Amino acid sequence: MTKGTFLITGASDGIGAVYAERLARRGHDLVLVARRGDKLAELATRLSAESNVEIAIIAADLANSEGLAAVEARLHDDETITGLVNNAGIAGETTLVDADPAQLTALVNLNVLAVTRLTAAIAPRLSAKRSGTIINITSVTALMPDGFTAAYPASKAYVLAFTEAVAAELSPRGVQVQAVLPGITRTAIWSDEQMSHLDPGMVMDAEDMVDAALAGLDLGERITIPSLPDNAGLDAYLAARGALRPDLSLREPAARYGL
Repeated sequence: MTKGTFLITGASDGIGAVYAERLARRGHDLVLVARRGDKLAELATRLSAESNVEIAIIAADLANSEGLAAVEARLHDDETITGLVNNAGIAGETTLVDADPAQLTALVNLNVLAVTRLTAAIAPRLSAKRSGTIINITSVTALMPDGFTAAYPASKAYVLAFTEAVAAELSPRGVQVQAVLPGITRTAIWSDEQMSHLDPGMVMDAEDMVDAALAGLDLGERITIPSLPDNAGLDAYLAARGALRPDLSLREPAARYGL
């Protein structure tokens, strides 16, 4: 008996490939999406033999309108898909003053547009069935916009805010929605030279990151920060943010402006 199918984007290596391994072990059939069909086929063959699950592959570039539309249609129409892992994303950003417009466009298309449209494609079915899972991979840079470059943290802050809003809408209808905020994770995004300049104590292996994220999913967490020692800090942050709400939209300007 299948446990339902997960579609995973950016699945050819790194975090996406580890999600594929872990979810296959849990008995889920998979639809794996990435640009490189050869790497997807290799992974699918290995996981099918190891876990005895059905695995389909879609070679598509989600930063491209045709590739995005193909995956979007699959999520919209395939009733067997009950889970989505929005993992595909890019960084590689320079400072804003040195930015390449084409790179910025690709980053927004993949990190923001694709996540939004793929989530929107599966949401109606899951909501109607009152079950299913949506996992969006964002980043701890969503909480530290001044600690990196300009567009990447902003794109990940969007994913975090978007996921929280989707959870508020779909969780009451039985759909589990989770935002995962990894820190620096050992993947192909980082070159060996870049890794050599990082404090090893700040770098998590992709396997550990995904295992922690799935443990957070099992615990029912809406926001999972795999390296955070105590969720009390996150709870305090969310509570402080919530405490601002009564004063964020009032008829009169604040007295401190002297108007």
